[in-house]
Amino acid sequence: MPQPSAVHSTFALERTLAATPQRVFAAFADPAQKRRWFIESDPHAVELFEMDFKIGGKERARIRFADGHPLAGRVLTNDTIYQDIQPARRIVLASAMSLEGKCFSASLVTLEFLPSEAGTDLICTHQGAFFEGADGPEMREEGWRKLLDRLPAELSR
Repeated sequence: MPQPSAVHSTFALERTLAATPQRVFAAFADPAQKRRWFIESDPHAVELFEMDFKIGGKERARIRFADGHPLAGRVLTNDTIYQDIQPARRIVLASAMSLEGKCFSASLVTLEFLPSEAGTDLICTHQGAFFEGADGPEMREEGWRKLLDRLPAELSR
């Protein structure tokens, strides 16, 4: 049997956050907030971030990796379409990532905001297809872990 042309993976990450579901939801829904904690970080420069947060709305982020990174100088683009939005309850998005214009993965991500005694239980479920040359499921899960670890700092602003 030939090698499959895509590797599929599903993972779920959970975080308990000391903020209301409305506040956590806002960190994903407000373009300025999302750019701060989700897009801006080393080792890259943000070349573009556009976000139209509505069902059917699109988000596009384009970054260029900095010197010293294994992909230094190369451009990564993430294109997203919002599939479902239930304020302070759920966001479902579909996205595709490209490196230098070549798509290497497609994902469906569900974010659930559940009220809890501590504030909010956030559940992030990622379902992905990774193509030849992709970062792979393990690296994608690690990337989401790092992003969600940055979220509490945004919530305390």
